[in-house]
Amino acid sequence: MTKVILFVLFQFFAFLSFAQPNLVPYVHPLIGTEKMGHTFPGATVPFGAVQLSPDSDTLSYEFNGKYNGDVYRYCAGYKYEDKTIVGFSHTHFSGTGHSDLGDFLIMPTQGALQLNPGVASNPKSGYRSAFSHANEVAEAGYYKVKLDDHNILAELTASNRVGFHQYTFPKSDQSHVILDLMHGIYNYDDKVVWTYVRVVNDTLITGYRQTNGWARTRTVYFALSFSKPFKAYGQQSQDKPQVYKGFWRKFDQTRNFPEIAGKRIRMYFDFATQEGEKIKLKMAISPVSQENALANMQTEVPHWNFEQVKTQAQTAWNRELSKIQIDASEPDKVNFYTSLYHTFVNPTTYMDVNGQYKGLDQNVHQANGFTNYTTFSLWDTYRALHPFFNLIQPARNNDMVQSMLTHYDQSPLKMLPIWSHYANDNWCMSGYHSVSVLADAIIKGVFKGDAQKALNACIATSNHRDYEGIGEYIDKGYIAATSNSTSVSNTLEYAYDDWCIAQLAKKLNRQDVYEMYQKRAQNWQNVYDKSIGFMRPRLADGTFKSEFDVHSTHGQGFIEGNSWNFSFFVPQDPATLVQYMGGPKKFATRLDTLFAMNLPDMFFAETEDITREGIIGGYIHGNEPAHHVAYLYNWTGQPWKTQERIRMILKMQYKPTPDGLGGNDDCGQMSAWYLFSSMGFYPVVPGSEEYSLGSPSVKNAQIKLENGQTFIVEAINQSDQNVYVQKVLLNGQPLAKPTITHSDILKGGKLTFYMSAKPMKK
Repeated sequence: MTKVILFVLFQFFAFLSFAQPNLVPYVHPLIGTEKMGHTFPGATVPFGAVQLSPDSDTLSYEFNGKYNGDVYRYCAGYKYEDKTIVGFSHTHFSGTGHSDLGDFLIMPTQGALQLNPGVASNPKSGYRSAFSHANEVAEAGYYKVKLDDHNILAELTASNRVGFHQYTFPKSDQSHVILDLMHGIYNYDDKVVWTYVRVVNDTLITGYRQTNGWARTRTVYFALSFSKPFKAYGQQSQDKPQVYKGFWRKFDQTRNFPEIAGKRIRMYFDFATQEGEKIKLKMAISPVSQENALANMQTEVPHWNFEQVKTQAQTAWNRELSKIQIDASEPDKVNFYTSLYHTFVNPTTYMDVNGQYKGLDQNVHQANGFTNYTTFSLWDTYRALHPFFNLIQPARNNDMVQSMLTHYDQSPLKMLPIWSHYANDNWCMSGYHSVSVLADAIIKGVFKGDAQKALNACIATSNHRDYEGIGEYIDKGYIAATSNSTSVSNTLEYAYDDWCIAQLAKKLNRQDVYEMYQKRAQNWQNVYDKSIGFMRPRLADGTFKSEFDVHSTHGQGFIEGNSWNFSFFVPQDPATLVQYMGGPKKFATRLDTLFAMNLPDMFFAETEDITREGIIGGYIHGNEPAHHVAYLYNWTGQPWKTQERIRMILKMQYKPTPDGLGGNDDCGQMSAWYLFSSMGFYPVVPGSEEYSLGSPSVKNAQIKLENGQTFIVEAINQSDQNVYVQKVLLNGQPLAKPTITHSDILKGGKLTFYMSAKPMKK
């Protein structure tokens, strides 16, 4: 009996020791839904294929034949300041500066049937509904809102591939569920190429939709199941009149017809409901087939227990959030765990439960031994998000690298992804930053696949001469301003990527490749004008462009930034850049000027990606090219200024409010910067094992590593005033310089910062 009691006690205390705290309440999905954040507040699971969320308007990408600038506010589909909701769609981007998706919009209504969304100024003119934030709840894995005009309570949750809706209706003989197959984000006439719907029975419909948008050839299949049989159904087509109508005209296809096809279709399903009756819907998606969509539903959510799916979703989130446990102020905990939530939204699962997915060649492929992912916003995420995954999600990042290599295999151009998007590359932004992600993962021991194949893919991508000036870059060592509007930033980014290839080649003992790419990595020097101390566009004859403004973001050779920010973009060799700019003292003064200058509105009004909220002096934190800049003081012998700037940025650019992000989260990059920096270290140059130290804002952080080790960051005397570091100990031993390595962290142990209100200037 004693042994039994002792065994039970042991099991009880073992449970306590491994029990996870409930961190979901610290996640506020509404952060970043206003202004530049462009995040969505709906229901998803970590890295889920479905992001089920409200869409608050239906602006067109086009107005009078031109780009409609107002549509930019709806990159995520939802805008916090809006007063109406048009429905709930199943796919969204998180924090991107361009958009797509918004597939399969569902909207419950009651009363007279309306099949037009109407306008925000008069919500009763269509099926949309007014709502109040007072009746809105957003949590990790769950969303709830009262649709005031229809007196319907909407609740959403999700599994990986299934969106689960629960709608509580009033008593009505005119209750409806609308399926809008025209709806999309960044929508316009002819974006929907084709839609097909099959009504299988009175509770199940299947179909697909093909769109031509940011992703040029994108087909998503679906299976939609109702918990209650509908009593009637129908559709309204808004297709343009065609000369040839075929012989389908023999049928009345508008009501109770089981096979629908066209470009512009809205469907409705009629119900009679009792007061408080719940009608539930499950919408499963697939990149391959209707059959697979149904299999996804039957595998992941074979029942109608909404609370069970919600609990499973929130348990999954809690498991991921618990990988880092911190002690910090309540606002900092909200910022931290919301940022952690944002980093685990993208990339997204891109395969069915049977492992099938549609590849870049538009054929069906099987993922064997790995999870296939998409949504790689690499110009943003190579900087901090993927390095963060190498630390916190190494197994997933291994799969992500494998996904990039399958993208390369299927690419008719034989290039690694630039911006991977649902069996497409949308070619957005510059550089070939997959090579940074691959090199970082291999050098840190994360990638378990064929490293030589990965290096060969990097080499092939970097030598694709007809892409974005690469041929001229190879021949001249820079891209001429007359050849490319972003010639300087492209040159700088290629030089960094080439350095990554060199480091990977060195690790793999490819000396000839190392020497070639180490030389190419110096090409940044070809666009540095020593006479003015700035990166500057160069003409084909080798002379620098005469008309040049270092403050302007338009027409100066840079993408989403100006020369002041991009002139510091040499992460692979800060020491040489410091010497080029006059040595440590002058370089530090120049950084001081960047943070202290007054940048007039005219210099960032030319790009919609930069707003005043994301700027400190001339430092543009709201866009990525300068994310490493505050850490460069560490190369000047003045690390206390890095510490001061980091804590200032953390306070100014991240707040626990809907407009709390100073820029687009860009699929988690802004959030990953916050997470690293709040713990006191940052990967200035991915592709190296080294992290640069800053000033932690947490009191304590325990990082639970996948290898079973725990790495602890501790800040002694932490406070809002004590932003300066007096000394740093790694496992009790003082550090000689403000760096640690990835290997240091993987061994486990403790990094201890001693904080003070006074800078340590020794």
